[in-house]
Amino acid sequence: MFDGNTFTFGVVTGKVVGEILADALPETVGIVRDSYLAHAAGLANNPRSHFLRFDDRPADRIIALAADLKDQPAIAGLKWIASWPENVAAGIPRASAVMILNRRDTGYPFAVLEASMISAVRTAASAVLAAEALRPSSKIRGGLRVGFTGCGIIARSIYDMFRARNWSFREVTAFDTNEQSARAFLAHAASYGSTTLATTHNDVIAGSDIVVFATTAPKPHVFATELFKSNPLVLNISLRDLSEEIILAANNIVDDVDHCLQAETSPHLTEKLTGTRDFITGTIANVLSGSVSIDSTRPTIFSPFGMGILDLAVGRFVYQEAQRRKLVIDIHDFFQERRRW
Repeated sequence: MFDGNTFTFGVVTGKVVGEILADALPETVGIVRDSYLAHAAGLANNPRSHFLRFDDRPADRIIALAADLKDQPAIAGLKWIASWPENVAAGIPRASAVMILNRRDTGYPFAVLEASMISAVRTAASAVLAAEALRPSSKIRGGLRVGFTGCGIIARSIYDMFRARNWSFREVTAFDTNEQSARAFLAHAASYGSTTLATTHNDVIAGSDIVVFATTAPKPHVFATELFKSNPLVLNISLRDLSEEIILAANNIVDDVDHCLQAETSPHLTEKLTGTRDFITGTIANVLSGSVSIDSTRPTIFSPFGMGILDLAVGRFVYQEAQRRKLVIDIHDFFQERRRW
């Protein structure tokens, strides 16, 4: 991975990142799985994310996710991702991101990658990994009904990951406050089966075996626990849609307890309400290792805050593949090789 020159520095463009991830989409689920298990084994460091917010732009934020992976080849890094929801109305993507990769022997950064696609793919891989781990194996390839609330790039990435992992669905239902987005999403999914445009998020929840929340909601807006009486699997990707009552009535699986219970997520609000974390059933690593059991008589909610180690692991893979394909753009003399004075 390293050529021995401390001062090597390169760039991997979005075009290259997209090509590499498109070729390896199903394999990213394994990369994410290994990252969760490495973290559980003490081979990764994932400090809390840092949020840069703006007094005059309350809907916007930039998040810094630092991470350290000690498995080989060991690297550290940072994803710097901006979320500007109003971009969508202007016809440009909501999120933009870059990733910096650092050597662990000298600390020097050796690459910068376009990271919005890395972020979307690792989010999708995490969601589908959870679905595969939390759904009985007899149902994984069956005719389930899946529903999406929020139909932007994250929803589409999750659906594409399901397809890449050979899932099939009897019906795909979608709702978005922007009906055009929901219709575009369903047009994308239509070639693989029956699709339904829902008029409310209630219809999506009540009619689905798997429910995906991928909205930009800043606070809970779903309050009716009876909507979940069929005990669906809920992929709570946007984290802030569900009320405390819904969280308390479910099995709750998170990526990391400390990481998820912050920044006014639904699990964080539930902790603040109850003063305890007893409602957390376990982590996805616990599920993967078989050390936690799920009560089948309750809905199951997977709430992944989004761990920087996942971005770093996928970014490391992309960089290695870009190296192999000779698609890294070398920036000569980016660092000045200073001598001791």
